[in-house]
Amino acid sequence: MSHLIETVYNLLWGDLFTLPVGGGIGISLMAVLLLTAGVFFTLRTRLLPVRLFRDMIAAVCEKNQSRDSLSSFQTLIVSTATRVGMGNLVGVVAAVSAGGAGAVFWMWLIAIVGGASAFVESTLAQIYKKRDVSGGSYGGPSYYIEAALKNRALGVIFAIALIATYAGGFNMLASFNLIDSMSNYGFYHQFMMGDKSLVPMIGGAILAILVGICIMGGGKQIVRITGVLVPFMGVFYILMAVAVMFLNIGRLPEVFVNIFSNAFDFKAIFGGAAGFGSSALMQGIKRGLYSNEAGMGSTPHAHALANVDCPHDQGVVAMIGVFIDTFVVLTLNALVIISTLYTADGPLASGYVGDVTGVLGKANLAQTAFGVVFGESAGNMFVAVCLFFFAFSTILSWNLFGKINVAFLFGKKSTVVYT
Repeated sequence: MSHLIETVYNLLWGDLFTLPVGGGIGISLMAVLLLTAGVFFTLRTRLLPVRLFRDMIAAVCEKNQSRDSLSSFQTLIVSTATRVGMGNLVGVVAAVSAGGAGAVFWMWLIAIVGGASAFVESTLAQIYKKRDVSGGSYGGPSYYIEAALKNRALGVIFAIALIATYAGGFNMLASFNLIDSMSNYGFYHQFMMGDKSLVPMIGGAILAILVGICIMGGGKQIVRITGVLVPFMGVFYILMAVAVMFLNIGRLPEVFVNIFSNAFDFKAIFGGAAGFGSSALMQGIKRGLYSNEAGMGSTPHAHALANVDCPHDQGVVAMIGVFIDTFVVLTLNALVIISTLYTADGPLASGYVGDVTGVLGKANLAQTAFGVVFGESAGNMFVAVCLFFFAFSTILSWNLFGKINVAFLFGKKSTVVYT
């Protein structure tokens, strides 16, 4: 399994070609495809994410006319549940650690470009959505690929790929990071079987049972649960991050100077930080795309569920999710880490990484950052609780997306999509 994952990753995110600058900067296939699409949609729509910022608020406030379908705000909550989570806490850790503070700037830029991609894919999901007997709707990329391109085979390929990605890859990633956040506690190493802790197995079983209970209630149950969890965890996390910013307010000017100077520093852009051979530019692109999911074809499943007067309105709502993910939650997490953690060689904001980072991609760095301000025990507990809500809500939403694609493959009666 490890070899298979590594092979697929290298195919999609490995170096497609290398630019001969700064010692060489690798460009991946997925970065080229997603960026090309995002730039094209941004230019084709005449900078839509910037022009229609006011329309975003109006679209979210639009009232739902049917009790059997979702409002724009409800679909925003479901889609935000998948966007706000692992990419914000874990993705930004990896980006800043490997690419330096400048990676944050490129993540911002990716969000602007990605907003246009999110608009297009979610508008298409509304245009080509299916109706059920109760008056509700469902759909996604597989449905509009088949309808618009008249290509059932390509839609099947997408559906299979998405089911494998979310049922296997993303759910495993979410549950792993959730359990891994517990490794900072003493009990993690007290329950042992040989040289391995039992906590991952016990925690995984409990998580599976809780998720199973929730998803047995169908799509409406998932929406109700995420409708409570996502606003709660979002507000809770933002308040704590803002508190850290207030306590570190004297360092914020230095942090922003480091972000912009590192973003446009030739060595940082092309050479990377900390000796990992990964540039601020590519880390920002990779982690930015992973965090906001714009163009990945996931969140259109949620936006197809909405009952709106015009498909354009739901596309505008989709852009809000990208902005919330990147410019609010992801930015706050990055500022917390950069403004708080210092190593023996200097501030992390300057691109230095020491032993404090642990293993790249894990949540320990975020726990350490909050621990510096609130105390080690409180920092560990806060991030672990946030990760639980992040992981739990995203797993529920991904289950709903998987169901919609199972219905595409085997028919509406093969699964309960939204009841």
